[in-house]
This record gives sequence, C-alpha cells and structure tokens, in this order.
Amino acid sequence: MNKTRTAILALTALLLTPAASAQSLSDGGIKVGVLTDLSGVYSELSGQGSVKAAQMAAEDFMKANRAYAGKVSVIGVDHQNKADVAGNKAAEMIDRQNVDMLVDMPTSSAALAATEVARQKKTVAMVVTGATTALTNEKCNKYTFHYAYDNYMLANGTGTAVTKRGGNSWYIIYPNYAFGQDLNRQMVAAVQENGGKLAAPSDATPFPNTDFSSYLLKAQSVRPKIFGTMQAGNDLVNVVKQYNEFGLKKQGIGLGIGLLFETDVAALGQDAFSGAIATVPWFWNFDARSRQWAARFEKAFGKKPTWAQAGVYSATMQYLGAVARAKTDNSDAVVKALEGYAFDDFFARNATIRPQDHRVLLDVQVVQVKGKSESKEAGDIYKRLNTIPAAKAFMPLSENKCRM
Repeated sequence: MNKTRTAILALTALLLTPAASAQSLSDGGIKVGVLTDLSGVYSELSGQGSVKAAQMAAEDFMKANRAYAGKVSVIGVDHQNKADVAGNKAAEMIDRQNVDMLVDMPTSSAALAATEVARQKKTVAMVVTGATTALTNEKCNKYTFHYAYDNYMLANGTGTAVTKRGGNSWYIIYPNYAFGQDLNRQMVAAVQENGGKLAAPSDATPFPNTDFSSYLLKAQSVRPKIFGTMQAGNDLVNVVKQYNEFGLKKQGIGLGIGLLFETDVAALGQDAFSGAIATVPWFWNFDARSRQWAARFEKAFGKKPTWAQAGVYSATMQYLGAVARAKTDNSDAVVKALEGYAFDDFFARNATIRPQDHRVLLDVQVVQVKGKSESKEAGDIYKRLNTIPAAKAFMPLSENKCRM
C-alpha cells in the first residue's frame, strides 16, 4: 500500500469515527493547552508559532468532524523555561482553566515538571519540544507521550553520522540543565560506540549564556576534529557565531550540533552553519505533503514553520483523533486509544505510539546544512543525507527503564 493511499485511509477513518457526544466531553468541550516559551530563548522555534499550529489542528479537526464544531479551543501559556513556573502553570491550566491536554513544553526541566503535574492530575501531556529521554524512561508515566524527537534520537543520528565520516575526536559543551546533561551523555555514548573518543572531558555551560569564549579557546588548545555544541535556540546561535569568529572551522575543527532548528540557521545565515550535520524529524520542503502544510502555516502565521511547530500540529491532531475514537475526553480512555496506534501524516512518517513507554516512533532525517549558494529557494536549508527508519531511530525497549 503506498503512502498516499495510507494517508487517505487514515483521514477516512478519522472522518468516519463516531463522535463523542457533548455529554461525554468534560465541560462540554475540549481545551488544548500549549505550555511553551513565549518570551525566552526558545520562543522563536516554538512560542506563538506552536500556539498557532495547535489552533490550526483544532480548526482542521472541527471541519472534518462537524459534531465537534465549536467544541475545541486552544490557549497558550508561557512557562519561561523554568521548572517551577512550568509546574505551577500546568496545575493552573488543568485546575482553573479546564485544560484537557498539555502540548509542546520546550526545555526538558520544564517538561519534566509539567508532566509530573499531569500525572498527578491524570491529564494527557504530549511533549514535542522537550528532549530528555527521562520522559520515556525513569520519569515516564501513564499520561505522558513523547513526540517528535529525543536526545537518544539526536545522538544516534548525528553522533553516529559525524563519527563515521571521520569526525572521531570530540570536545563537547552542553547547557547545564536536564536537556543538556542528558544529550551530553547520549552523544558521548554514540561517539564512543562508533569508534570515536573525547579529546577532552565535556564541559557544562551556564543556561542561558552569551559568552562561550573560554570553551572555544579550550577547543583551540585540545584540537578535536569536532567541536560539539549541545546548546539550543539563542544559546546555539551564540556558540556558532563565536565558533566562526574564533576561526575554528578554518583551523580544521568541525562543528557537531546536537539540536538544530530552522530558526537557528536563519538567525546567522546558512553559511555560518554550512556543512554541519544534524538529525531532525521533519523539514518544511521534505516532500509535497510537507510543502503543502508549510504553505498553509506560513499563510496563517507569516513565517515558515519549524519542525517543533509542525510537531505540535501533528500531536494535537493525534490527541483529538484519539478523543474521537474513544468517544470521550476522559484521559484513561484517550490513553488507551493512543497506545499502539499507527499513523502516517505529513510530519510523522511510518509512526507508531509504543505502548510500553509512550515513545512516538517515526522516521527521522539526517541532514546537512547547505551553503547559501546551494539553496534553490528561500528557506531551502537542508540536504537530506539519509533516513533512519522509525524502528531504529529511538531507544530500543531492551535499554528502556520505563515502568508504568
């Protein structure tokens, strides 16, 4: 069965799914809460764009399922990338604003705090932009699903690809919070498992941070083949800007990026990142389906989507589809409808929701940043190197520590 036919059948199934009655929806409707960064380092890659993506999903779902017309709403709340704020806001959204599902949650520490509240309050949480593998390991819970990507996927893709291409000695810096600590562990393991080594022990950096000069001077001193930066958002932009200013690339020290978003590249221009390899779950011009959705988003929001924003749309739509299949927004019933569900949409290709740990498995792409002269159109950033199939992209259950 080809992918187009699969997608048509999936949409047909959604359209034919019996709708929940108003009586089976808490408060007579469904409220999606986008818990995100609206003001800080991740606001460009997530932020208001994630809110818009969730709103688009709600509108598309209601159009396709007329019994839900006017019954799905979306709110956006700023967690300020702080764990305590995220936990408090999650509780407020659930208790006072009657939110039925939390989505997005950039910053791993914030995601961990919010999903613990979701566990306590039996509310579905779909983490898209938080990366820590703890969400599907020691911190997993019945109500949390991890969408789009995680640190194992990033390291398994990028660490493996760069090391096998000759980048077999690394010096790594990482932001000193849950995301960076976990990604550093995963990246070091991937490099070493593929025959690489560390030219010097990894260094933790403050978060957020603007001055990375001491770490770049150390890189010049220890002379690794790869300077690995596990930063994200504005911190990554600052690292790469200073990497170029210090001339590391001209000195033969390559750049290894743990987590890359389209907004990072746009901030400095493609040539600043040219040649860097990264692993992403999606990009806007991957194929015709991707382009079609991206064009709709750009028309609605005024900018091309990041993969995080596309992931928020997909996650929101999958949650709403599960509500329709369950015929209720009762969280236990929705969880049951999500577990083991297989789907293929414009964002998540060949996807399955693994029931044992709620890891959403999907095909991911290893890409290389094009130089500006290689781009065929505005925003044409990536050259795809290879696809990692869903079954091989994420942590195998044999290594998993989730006990729900």
